[in-house]
Parts: sequence; C-alpha cells; structure tokens
Amino acid sequence: MESMTNEFILRLIQIFLVFLIIWIFGNIILHAKKNKINLKERFWTGLWIGYLTDLLDTLGIGTFATSTALFKATKLVKDDKQIPATLSTAHVIPVLIEALCFITIVKVELPTLLAMATASFVGALVGTRLTKNWDTRHVQRALGTLLIIAALIMVYRMIANPSAGMGDGVHGLHGIWLLVGIVFNFTIGILMTMGLGNYAPELIFFSMLGINPSIALPVMMLDAAVIMSASTTEFIKSGRVNWPGVLGIIIGGSFGVLTAAFFLSQLDINKFKILIVFIAIFTGTSLFRSSAIKR
Repeated sequence: MESMTNEFILRLIQIFLVFLIIWIFGNIILHAKKNKINLKERFWTGLWIGYLTDLLDTLGIGTFATSTALFKATKLVKDDKQIPATLSTAHVIPVLIEALCFITIVKVELPTLLAMATASFVGALVGTRLTKNWDTRHVQRALGTLLIIAALIMVYRMIANPSAGMGDGVHGLHGIWLLVGIVFNFTIGILMTMGLGNYAPELIFFSMLGINPSIALPVMMLDAAVIMSASTTEFIKSGRVNWPGVLGIIIGGSFGVLTAAFFLSQLDINKFKILIVFIAIFTGTSLFRSSAIKR
C-alpha cells in the first residue's frame, strides 16, 4: 500500500513538472506574440550556448558563469542588467527537464525528496528579505572555503579507504539526519537568493554523510526547478529579458540536459565521487574569484 502511495505521489510530481514546462513555454510564446518579439532571432547562437551550458550545469558546473561569459563573447546580451532575467527565462525549462529526468532515473525516498525540496523553497522565500543586507563577498568566501575543505576530506577518504561504500542501498535520510537535511537545505535556499548554487553543497552534504550522493540529484534539481519557476513568470513580465537567442537556449539546453543525464546514469559511484571533488573545488575557487571582483 505504501509503495503504491509513493508511486502515485511521484507520478503527481512528474505531472506537475510537465505542467510547469508547458505553462512556462506557453507564457513565453504568448508574451512574444503580444509584444511582437521575434524568437527566431539569433536562434543558432542560442542553441549551441544552451546545449553547452546546460550540459555542464547538469554535470555540476552552473550556468551563471558560463552563460554570462558566452553572452559577452557573442554579444548576445549587451546590457548586464538584463543577464539575471535572461538567464532564468532561458534556462528554467532545461532545469525542469533536469528535475523530471532525475526523479525518474534515481531512486530516492519521497520524504527526503519532498522535505528537502520544500525546505529549500521556503529558504528562498525567506532569503529575499533576509540576505538583502548581507555582504555577498564574505558569504562567497565562507562557502568557497567550506567546499574546498570538504573536497579535501573526500580526497583523503578516497585515498585512505578507497574500497569504502557510499551507502548504495540507502535512498533517503531518516530521523535526526532528515532534520539536519531540512535545516541544511533551508540554508541553501537562503543562499540561492544571493546567486549561490545548490549543486555542489548538496552533493558534498550527501557524500559527507556516507550516502550515495546520486540521491542528491533529484533533490537539488527539484529545488532549483521550483525556485526558478516562481521567479521566471515575473521576469517575463518585467521587460528585462533580452529575447534574441532565448528560444535557441531553451531547445539546445534541453538536449544538453538529456545528454548529461544519460552520461550520469552510466557513471559508477567511484567515478561520481571524483566528479564531486572536481565540482566542489571548481565551485569553491569560482566563489573566491567572484568575491575578489570589486562591486
């Protein structure tokens, strides 16, 4: 009976994600028609940018830095003030597809998935008010330091005890650890409102608990999908989206996600741990570089 209930809830989540994909895409099309926006403009530039950045995003390299660099290199977005709205609008559908893929591919217990995703969403709602006076550079340095330290601890464990398992039979958190996970994701939700990603911290969190970190994939993808969906509707209405290339990024990004999802589903746990170390160090050093930029 319980398995049937879990299966039913999982199907509802999948249907909800499909609904969001159709709803957001429909909003983009209607907005373009209403405002006579040519979505075919610079389509091919957007297509390869979307494929590359969302493929890397699914593998743990966030879209913000890569997309911003490519926007500037191709002169796709000339006004920096339009970058946040353009990023969210162009990448939200690929992120929803990421969530749909990984809650289908990866087995994760629903209490863990729903509780941690909800905590992250609530954290994001609170974070918009809470973090407005925080010093972004100090937070970037603190999180960057923690990620690099955690990555080094993982490397030590891999060298000292390379045959140690990662809880392959465990598909969720229970008891006090679920509570810890909820508090952790609430904090991550707050930090996401400052432009800090949830991918590396969540992979490290599950890895440090000795649990197969692949169960972090559906959790963090669902986090990002719900949070981005909530903000994208306002971005579309705001007039701050740079529309050339957006349709290309959506389509290219969707194919990039599917490519990366296939790669990750074939990756064994030891290689996945190496990927996590790389993601953590890359993200940590990127945060340090960002904190050094004068604002």
